[in-house]
Amino acid sequence: MTSYIFTDMGVTNFLKNCTFMLSIFVLHITFPLKHVMASVYTVGDQDEWSSSQTNYASWAGRYNFSRGDVLVFRYIKGQHNVYEVTEESFRSCDADSGVLAKYESGEDEVALSEVKKYWFICNFAGHCYGGMRFGIEVKDGALQMMQPPSIEPAPLDNSCTTYFVSQRWRVFLNSIPLGLFLFNYYFW
Repeated sequence: MTSYIFTDMGVTNFLKNCTFMLSIFVLHITFPLKHVMASVYTVGDQDEWSSSQTNYASWAGRYNFSRGDVLVFRYIKGQHNVYEVTEESFRSCDADSGVLAKYESGEDEVALSEVKKYWFICNFAGHCYGGMRFGIEVKDGALQMMQPPSIEPAPLDNSCTTYFVSQRWRVFLNSIPLGLFLFNYYFW
């Protein structure tokens, strides 16, 4: 009876350790994906795109924009708009020329698909001069995934250590499906 309880406790501890190690491994592998996926930014945050006293240049300076990110402009349709313009049109607040794109829906999503400088203004009279303009620089946000270190095989001698390590490694590899099942069962 004692050996049965000891065996169950050993298996339980082994499964707990395996699940813990597997969850650490999964987190380690998926962590870099956060830096590769696109982010969505609401321009002006809670103030949105309006003629309030929001400093849009300061707002833009708080973020690092990467290719693939999306800017969301929320505003009252008919009271504001969004023009993507050239730097010259941005500086002069003159949208007679240099307009690259126009957005007027009140819920505009602008995909930052290129690595470049983007310039945005509101073209309603006085809004651009009143501060409804900003520029951002979009950089290439793709990170190179680090290659995991290669595991060199243990030397093939008849030592007890080699046998013990290879047996432990085999147990670990064979328990990965069970660890995934337990991880999903406990955490989802």
